[in-house]
Amino acid sequence: MITITKKEEIVFNQIKIFHLEYDEGIPENLIKMELGIYEHELREILKELDNKNLIEYKEKKIKLADFDKSINAVDSRQEVIKADLDVKEQKSLEVIEKLADQDRTISKYILEGNLLYGDLKLSNFRMYHIILSLENKGIIKPITKSDGEYYLLI
Repeated sequence: MITITKKEEIVFNQIKIFHLEYDEGIPENLIKMELGIYEHELREILKELDNKNLIEYKEKKIKLADFDKSINAVDSRQEVIKADLDVKEQKSLEVIEKLADQDRTISKYILEGNLLYGDLKLSNFRMYHIILSLENKGIIKPITKSDGEYYLLI
């Protein structure tokens, strides 16, 4: 699922309307005039939609990209970040489940290393934020064994 803001949804819907009429790309100015928004705001929104692979935005021309994911619109950029964090938490949990042994424990340092340098490539801050979030949700629990610090998958 792709999460976008309400403003991004408005621009995206307008692009979907115009894309049949403009095979070589919709002119940026047409969207700007139709929606009555500032040029810098429109460019920011178009870059976000391009980063999410919903459109192709080059040389002030916009094309609708082929995508097969559902789109969820939220009110603010903060809610987009929150929804993305939940996706990262889910992927982190999958990593934890893969690394956990029969006792459902995983070394703290092995987990941190996999989150930092594995497929997710999280930043230090993001990794600790996700681990703390999973702890607060009661999914993992920090424990100490005789040979080091571990997390218990509950």
